[in-house]
Amino acid sequence: MFRMMWSARLVVAVLALSFGLGTQARAADLPRLERRGKATQLIVDGKPFLVLGGELHNSSSSDLAYMAPIWPKLKAMNLNTVLAPVAWETIEPQEGRFDFSNVDGLLKGARAQNLRLVLLWFGAWKNTYSSYVPAWVKRDQARFARAQTSDGRGTERLSPFSTTTRDADARAFAALMRHLRAVDGTQHTVLMVQVENEVGVIPEARDHSPAADAALAAPVPEPLLRYLAAHRTTLHPTLRTAWETAGARTAGTWHEVFGDAAMTDSLFMAWHYATFIEGVTAAGKAHYPLPMFTNAALIRPNYEPGQYNSGGPLPFAIDVYKAGAPSLEFLAPDIYFEDYANWASQYARADNPLFVPEARGGMVGAANALYSFGALKAVGFSPFGIDGQGVVLQGDASIGLSAAGEGDPAMTALYGQLARIAPLILEKQAEGGISTVLMEGGAQRAGRGRIGDYIVNMTRASGAKGDVDQTSRIAAMFLQTGADEFLIVGSGDAQLSFATDRPGAPIVGIESIDEQWLRDGQMVAGRRLNGDETGQGQSLRLFADDAGDNKVYRVRLYRYR
Repeated sequence: MFRMMWSARLVVAVLALSFGLGTQARAADLPRLERRGKATQLIVDGKPFLVLGGELHNSSSSDLAYMAPIWPKLKAMNLNTVLAPVAWETIEPQEGRFDFSNVDGLLKGARAQNLRLVLLWFGAWKNTYSSYVPAWVKRDQARFARAQTSDGRGTERLSPFSTTTRDADARAFAALMRHLRAVDGTQHTVLMVQVENEVGVIPEARDHSPAADAALAAPVPEPLLRYLAAHRTTLHPTLRTAWETAGARTAGTWHEVFGDAAMTDSLFMAWHYATFIEGVTAAGKAHYPLPMFTNAALIRPNYEPGQYNSGGPLPFAIDVYKAGAPSLEFLAPDIYFEDYANWASQYARADNPLFVPEARGGMVGAANALYSFGALKAVGFSPFGIDGQGVVLQGDASIGLSAAGEGDPAMTALYGQLARIAPLILEKQAEGGISTVLMEGGAQRAGRGRIGDYIVNMTRASGAKGDVDQTSRIAAMFLQTGADEFLIVGSGDAQLSFATDRPGAPIVGIESIDEQWLRDGQMVAGRRLNGDETGQGQSLRLFADDAGDNKVYRVRLYRYR
């Protein structure tokens, strides 16, 4: 594997020289990630940019005529960024002959609506499968080896142990990035690129091809062992436990270093997917160094490796990917499960800013987006299937209808709010003056969080029909605009009250609550709420339709004895 990593670097150098561009440094004006205060933010044209995104269905972007009526609808949904697949089979239908007409059409469609793009490279893998590779790759199993099951059967997945496959993928991706630099290097329609999609193997925990068997019996590569030793105190607990339980060895085979549990197979595959992706990513960045990432399909409760995408960038494998694919800016979770805060928090690390490329939409998505931007200082959020209804698959299992769908009113309303206050959100992310309280599922009867010197308590409130939905997902995001002043954005029907545990007067009162209407780029004062509308000055009531009304609240608190 050490030789494979050096081979990947050689491929990058050869590709760069062949295109005559060398390994130029990142231009100062390119989209990039930058640490600003307490947040890592996406910088576009010199300014922080909050991605209010939506991902297309897998096949939508393959037909420009199909997309023609979709673009205006996406703009009307208040998106500023569309996540769009670009397939290897589309740009290189014949080996060595590239056709970028589809890519150019996507750029044209997005620009016509003043939208940005995040391109999703469906190269060697998409949802573990290799269904988006060109026909000339699919038909040539002698050159492009397949992952095998333990009984020797081939699968619809290319093996990450094939340098031939990696080099072919890297050449195509490098050509794509070179083309993007030529046609978009000054306009910056494309902000970031996802490399591959939800990699991993199923239905077994690892590839059983001869190359994989040999790699498993070989010593764990030194770069990974050095990373473990250097980052021991910050490793994901699951990874650290596996390594330390086996003796925290600094040399040995995979089973000697990580033990004989099924987890070892998943870590083994993670390293080899990571180093494959590193070769592809580095090849593309040699021509156009946009921010790049890869995404993870998450684990259902109590599933074992092989029942999920074994080898993907799951939380316990993030450190493996950091070691094996250093050219990636971050790893991103696709979150469809109920315990959103738990999953999202595991990807919001000091070395890994949160970006959610796939998620549910609707009221659930709106609450999750507020939590992402407020509590976790996310770079962006993106419901899947934003262009219409369809079936979402993770691994081999359907998880229901698409996350958003054409005309998603909840996400449209929320994005309309957030677009108007995005500069303030970004400013408060950097200052650390932003937070969100989230309530998930019926088991959570109350929410609690800190906002400056105050504690906020949140409960569900009655909806339009007069009843309280105890299973609804609700959220409130707080932007601190003064020592005792907060701008509040809500999703769902909720009641907020305030307390403190800081020294001084022990009781918190509400000085004032003012409606703020977001109109024509301005924040216009509305009613001063009091009396019955505030529980006689004791609480703030949020309504599910506040977002649709482009309404937020400015709350001033005080303390007394």
